[in-house]
Amino acid sequence: MPREENELSGAEQLQALVQESRKEHDQIQKDLKEIDVLIRQSTAEVEKLAQRNAQLANRVRQMEMSLESYPREDIKEIYTAGHEAQMRLFMMRGQLEQLQNRQQSLEQQSKRLGRVVELASQIAPADISVRPGGAAYGSQSDVVRVIEAQENERQRLARQMHDGPAQSLTNLILQAEICERLFDNDPVQARVELGNLKNATNATFQKVREFILTLRPMMLDDLGLMPTLKQYVQDFEEKSKLSANFTVMGREIQLPSHTEVIVFRMIQELLTNVQSHAHASHVQVTLDFQDRRLLASVEDDGSGFDVSEIQGPAQQRKGLGLATIQERAEMLGGALHVESRIGRGTKVRIEIPVGQS
Repeated sequence: MPREENELSGAEQLQALVQESRKEHDQIQKDLKEIDVLIRQSTAEVEKLAQRNAQLANRVRQMEMSLESYPREDIKEIYTAGHEAQMRLFMMRGQLEQLQNRQQSLEQQSKRLGRVVELASQIAPADISVRPGGAAYGSQSDVVRVIEAQENERQRLARQMHDGPAQSLTNLILQAEICERLFDNDPVQARVELGNLKNATNATFQKVREFILTLRPMMLDDLGLMPTLKQYVQDFEEKSKLSANFTVMGREIQLPSHTEVIVFRMIQELLTNVQSHAHASHVQVTLDFQDRRLLASVEDDGSGFDVSEIQGPAQQRKGLGLATIQERAEMLGGALHVESRIGRGTKVRIEIPVGQS
């Protein structure tokens, strides 16, 4: 009898998976239609902006042929208009690229879901692996969540690149062009602009370094989790102006590479939360290696919040990213615990099994 119940449970799970996959497939098709309309609109706008940019570029070239006959105000106005046209075109091309990437990702998801439905119809219930809680391993909902998390991360990085280094590089190009034009007519001002260009280049270089560190610290591959977190907490303290400490307790255990990456990402996200939301003056990051588990915690003395208000789906709407952190912890077989009281700070603890010592 127990075996028949398990077989029935597997069949029910398989049926639910197929239904869920079909619903998601239908929703993706709707999203693809909407994105297709946005891509057509954005493409048309890019073409208009490209024509406008070409017109302004011609105007700049005409002005440069007789630069001495133009008032300084007109020169500044023409250069400003050309710069703004370049920026609008750059932004619209970036938006179009994001839409095209999103379209490609959705098309890939659609193919995967179609394949899942096709394969699920050929699998017997007895072939389904079941967790103790009754959910199928590798269920499509898990796959979709992982894909969505990856896509959201790519979009976030694209926005950061667009708003940070990419925009700075555009400004550098414009400053370099101004220097080049001034050397023949006003060498003194050209040297001033060259100094400004040097300072702007250095600032952009620092932004790129910070972006690379956020994307994936090279130390994580070369030296491992502990040195990387120590350096990251020090950099966090310097940038955020918050007092930050990093402590390692217990006997350190060599963790698998994927576990180190996930632990680093979770702590990185929690520190970002502290800086953005906690209004804290001090934060403590701790890794506690115990017999068969790792306890990673981030504790601050900030304003705190009502934990009951972030439970369930509402958690994602709080802007704290705790839902993603919890999913990452569960991917490693661990759990997330949040302790917080209004006016008493917050402590987020991540418990991860690491095998026998």
